[in-house]
Amino acid sequence: MTDDLLAELSDAGVSIWLDDLDRGRLSGGGLAELVANSHVVGVTTNPTIFEKAIGSGSAEYADQVRDLAIRGVALDEAVRAMTTLDVRWACDVLSGVHQRTAGVDGRVSIEVDPRLARDSKATVAEAKALAWSVDRPNLLVKIPATVEALPAISEVLGAGISVNVTLIFSVSRYRAVLEAWLAGLELARENGHDLSTIESVASFFVSRVDSEVDRRLADDSPLRGIAAIANARIAYQAFEEVIASTRWSSLAAQGAHVQRPLWASTGVKDPTYSDTRYVDQLVTIDVVNTMPEGTLDAMRDHGVMSGDTVRTRYVEAHADLAALADAGIDLDDVVDVLESEGVEKFVKSWESLLAVVQSALLAARTDSGR
Repeated sequence: MTDDLLAELSDAGVSIWLDDLDRGRLSGGGLAELVANSHVVGVTTNPTIFEKAIGSGSAEYADQVRDLAIRGVALDEAVRAMTTLDVRWACDVLSGVHQRTAGVDGRVSIEVDPRLARDSKATVAEAKALAWSVDRPNLLVKIPATVEALPAISEVLGAGISVNVTLIFSVSRYRAVLEAWLAGLELARENGHDLSTIESVASFFVSRVDSEVDRRLADDSPLRGIAAIANARIAYQAFEEVIASTRWSSLAAQGAHVQRPLWASTGVKDPTYSDTRYVDQLVTIDVVNTMPEGTLDAMRDHGVMSGDTVRTRYVEAHADLAALADAGIDLDDVVDVLESEGVEKFVKSWESLLAVVQSALLAARTDSGR
């Protein structure tokens, strides 16, 4: 035991990634400081994060907005120019981690336009464009785990591009994601890519599951707050089954890395729950936990490390989900609602981001007399 809980978490097999990014954090050295002193080895972004960052009116973006306005760059391309610059910068900050971990960590994620979540071909095209625009070996392109986008996961991996599969809520969909991942690596092998350079994570959303299930339970129900962690633990059991397969062994023998489960949406939304529960209750090897900075600080201050809290709890997890089913909770309906809401929320955030940038471009064009 040490007095550095984040170090203990890292030593237990959990890669700590920050679920946030903005240009002030980059230019002021805040991200570099977290990497140096808080065991942060990766970054995730999403449309909501960029909406908040760029929509805050930060002066850090003013020069680029002015230049984009003077050049008359189209709105969608302006947004991508701004977001890819931030991600490229973060990739450079984390390049040392990427080298030290042989490409496993030091990763930064950027998401395809969420309006394309139901369009596989367009998702592939944008994923390739993002990889080209950022042009860093430690980039992860985020693709949603909608049914329509599953073929895109395989195709993008097959092109040698590393992928973060996002918006996973159910174990059944996660199994489909694992299948798409394996198929993508097999395609990459056929296409002559070095499998050791391709990384992937599968972002399994946690807290939102509890929020939706708890909403369907009585306020005094003893089943409140058990769904999300049980669901995630069973997902990890599915991961273990796949990496024990001969199909995976064949790929691993050629240098492929596992697609690690990534615990996402780890900020606690119910104030009656421990603010570190989606971190310290999901500790095991070969996982990523991406946290907003508040959760990172809470874990550093008062997290509870008690060994592996996933692989030792499978029986408990299955019993918890069975109890919820007996209580009338339809988990399939829960995850369907969450996926639809998740896509819709990111689309709304993207549209808000477009509106913010459009307003800034118009103001800059007016100021420049164009």
